[in-house]
Amino acid sequence: MNHLARNHRLAVIGGDVARPVALNIGEVLSELNDEFPQVTASKIRFLEEKGLLTPQRTSAGYRKYLPDDVGRLRFILGLQRDQYLPLKIIKDYLDAVDRGEQPDQLPGGHTLAPRSISAQMTQDLAARTRPVTRAEMQGLCGASAELIEDLIGFGMIIPENDRFDEHAQKITAAAAALAGHGIEPRHLRAFRAAADREVGLVERVVAPQMSRRDVASRARTAETAREISDACMALHGALVNGAIAKLDH
Repeated sequence: MNHLARNHRLAVIGGDVARPVALNIGEVLSELNDEFPQVTASKIRFLEEKGLLTPQRTSAGYRKYLPDDVGRLRFILGLQRDQYLPLKIIKDYLDAVDRGEQPDQLPGGHTLAPRSISAQMTQDLAARTRPVTRAEMQGLCGASAELIEDLIGFGMIIPENDRFDEHAQKITAAAAALAGHGIEPRHLRAFRAAADREVGLVERVVAPQMSRRDVASRARTAETAREISDACMALHGALVNGAIAKLDH
């Protein structure tokens, strides 16, 4: 049974379609396993703890997940994996939708309602960020073979099995744009050094949490690291933009 068929199973009572089937957490994990094999019950409970998901409960206190809940989970997990968005941004959007508002855009620029995110869209998101060959990256990023070789040589991008992940693609696209202004890969080594320093700072802050091995703790550590990284990027952007603004004076 495919994802969409499983996700839209209905209970039949007395021969009539009555209501969507309520799934337990194990069945939800089975629903999501093909797309998100690393997801665990602890991760789902962590998302509930953060207020992104609120399943119904039985009289005995067991969670019940409806197809809308599974779709919401798929939406959250897809944006975390493919767009690297902090949970706070995703939650703010979902809260706005739950209040009946209609935000202009989803996080990441998508324009579909969150609960209309399908298995196919999740697959499409993954396809856009799959590792690519050198030839594919040249076409996708408008980069020459020489530029790619230089970026590898200066440690800006690192191929794995001669393929490049989504981060390498973004770096290459940015480097190609800068090359159009006469900025060569050798000029970009300062960015690599600055990025390494920022990562070191983040690692020092989250180090106490990294010793915990349970899934929920690792998820909290990753979320904290993203929040710090976002703040670092905002600070960097403000400093650069403030200096550039003075050029107009």
